[in-house]
Amino acid sequence: MKSKKAELLVGVFVVLTIAAGLMLALNVANNSMSGSDDTYTLYAKFDNIGGLKVRSAVKVGGVTVGRVDNISLGNTDFTPIVTMSILSEFDQFPETSSVSILTSGLLGEQYIGFQPGFAMEGIESLGQGDYIEDTKSALVLEDLIGQFLFSSNDG
Repeated sequence: MKSKKAELLVGVFVVLTIAAGLMLALNVANNSMSGSDDTYTLYAKFDNIGGLKVRSAVKVGGVTVGRVDNISLGNTDFTPIVTMSILSEFDQFPETSSVSILTSGLLGEQYIGFQPGFAMEGIESLGQGDYIEDTKSALVLEDLIGQFLFSSNDG
């Protein structure tokens, strides 16, 4: 009798553990910005986006200000175009701002690092549908290793 009770308790524990894992996975998958309805769209062209994915973060100094909405290829020059949704509360970025694709940690996931530009008289703020002109592409680890190996063979 004790063995059946122990088996039942283990079974209930396993079911609860699986349910908690599913709830956590669904919560992480649906993790979105608060007030995501209140956003505006910015675009940026990159030579290489590396491992950037849709829903990657757009950060300013480590603070998430938006998400990557879409990644597509340009029709004429076939360069990647990244569509970003930026929270409306951050609507004062100058048009001199720049974006780069950065990696969190050595082999971590990639995100867009947003660098606000200088604000002077006569410089507009970025708004709905604007393109960010100053972009820096992703650093590809394999390319860096290759450059290091070939440069060390030359000397």
